[in-house]
Amino acid sequence: MGIYGYCRVSSLDQNEERQLVALAELNVPQSHIFIDKISGKDFDRPAYKSLVKKIKAGDLLYILSIDRLGRNYQEIQNQWRVLTKEKCVDIAVIDMPLLDTRNGKDLVGTFLADIVLQILSFVAQNERENIKKRQAQGIAAARARGVHLGRPIKKAPADFGSIVKKWEKNQVSLDQVLKECDMSRATFYRRLYEYQILREKNK
Repeated sequence: MGIYGYCRVSSLDQNEERQLVALAELNVPQSHIFIDKISGKDFDRPAYKSLVKKIKAGDLLYILSIDRLGRNYQEIQNQWRVLTKEKCVDIAVIDMPLLDTRNGKDLVGTFLADIVLQILSFVAQNERENIKKRQAQGIAAARARGVHLGRPIKKAPADFGSIVKKWEKNQVSLDQVLKECDMSRATFYRRLYEYQILREKNK
């Protein structure tokens, strides 16, 4: 029997250390631990796909909590079925001992595990939707305060007008303009559009 572990965090800057410590305490070989740093909205994840290909009947898979497996109610149910029914793998959710397919294989035990899985899957998806709502509300509030989100706006240099005039007269090339303004082509054209509008207004 092979023992495997799966870890997931939602982004590259999040830390999977707590999950790794829990797996190490259960003596999961480091070479058998698969880590994704990606959203749990679906199962299109490179490490998870590699895990499913490698794991085989009779193996045991540890995950710290059900939301590390995923945050989509329907997809969690489907993948649980794929792993336990099609691949014939046992799953143990460390934070929820009731979700351990090695135990309670009788009718009552299976029934209770199914109920717990459905509840936790619902909670995982609900939390993901709440996170998205909070993020949207935070972005809206920041915009209402006039906070710029994203990359800093690249402002045109003080002599932008004279640079543009020389460029329009073909006295300098576009590459020279971009270098002098320290801008990308797209940013230059955005600032040029704004400059032209302002110039038309001031005529």
